[in-house]
Amino acid sequence: MTSPTALRSSPVPLRGRIGQLRDRASGRHSPLRRLDWPLQISVITLSMVGALLVWSATRQREIESGGDPQTFLKRHLLNLVIGLALAGVATIVDYRILRAYAPFVYLGSLFGLIAVLLMGATINGAHSWIVLPAGFQLQPSEFAKVALILGVAMILGEKHDDRDTGIRLNPSHQDVVLVLALAAVPMALIMMQPDFGTVMVFVFVILGMLAVSGAPSRWVIGLILCGILFGGAILQFHLLKPYQEARLTEFVRDNQNTSSTGYNVDQAMTAIANGGLIGRGLFNGMQTQGQFVPEQQTDFVFTVAGEELGFLGAGGVLVLLGVVLWRALSIAFDSGDAFGTMIATGVVCWFGFQMFVNIGMTLGVMPVTGLPLPFLSYGGSSMFANLLAVGLLQNVRLRARSDPYAL
Repeated sequence: MTSPTALRSSPVPLRGRIGQLRDRASGRHSPLRRLDWPLQISVITLSMVGALLVWSATRQREIESGGDPQTFLKRHLLNLVIGLALAGVATIVDYRILRAYAPFVYLGSLFGLIAVLLMGATINGAHSWIVLPAGFQLQPSEFAKVALILGVAMILGEKHDDRDTGIRLNPSHQDVVLVLALAAVPMALIMMQPDFGTVMVFVFVILGMLAVSGAPSRWVIGLILCGILFGGAILQFHLLKPYQEARLTEFVRDNQNTSSTGYNVDQAMTAIANGGLIGRGLFNGMQTQGQFVPEQQTDFVFTVAGEELGFLGAGGVLVLLGVVLWRALSIAFDSGDAFGTMIATGVVCWFGFQMFVNIGMTLGVMPVTGLPLPFLSYGGSSMFANLLAVGLLQNVRLRARSDPYAL
């Protein structure tokens, strides 16, 4: 039996503990209530719409080849379930604890990038995939995006807040150099595959995180200028493979496109134009069901939305993608520490860049880079990495304010 003395010495009175349990049971302090539900609902809705678009883009081909017309649909849904489980883990483990494990995550991503160069398979001109049993493929560069964001956030957030004086400190020149060195290794490994699109994602993420962190502006401006000069040198001295160079230059030509890349873009634009206001209906798009647009379940999945769901359906997809970016930005602004802000900023830059480039290339205003559209394109590695990033956003959201009921 507990003595009165023990009750008085308890840090929380018994009545207070009972109240805490009652509040938790009633849901008033439940972590589920503090999740960013607009973000979560938008992500799940986009993923389900993506499943329908992938199904429509692949069913006719599977029927003609004698396969199961629902093969890609089932795999996409399986990827979604696994991805949501990964997102759950990324949400539960306190992101402040991940700071200590960020170096190991980074080294693990380098191991995956090296492994794909040694034992990977070449698909669509890039040596970027590790082939697994049952027809599944793993793309380590997708997970390297998460690892890079954690590593850079650790460096930029570690010295950003001086806990002893409470003075807000900006990253030093040494911090910026360390960030660039950290990013250079995976970028070099990815260029060896080669995967120029993913390298561009890395560049945009680094620039965005440095700019938000308050790093010296001369670094940000200098890196932008170096990137422009480097891109010009690549095209001038033909350092890319012919098909990669065609992807980067074809969209600026005014004459009729004759290369395979130009053909893909022309067919994609035709598909979107065919959709009109309300679309031709799911499974009824002429370009989609006629298989005129290559890689329509991955790179050009937005064309399915444009043709079969029309301007209204494609516009709805854009609104949901905008909600994801809006809520991610909100989480970055509301984070209680620099590490959380840097994580959310990195995810915003990653998602925003891929969304803009992917949709832009289907409209003929951006080069074809092979970047998937987050949450809609088919691909296990992309889905897993995207949902891991969403889990990190929810993690930062849950712990944005000091709360005795935080996980």
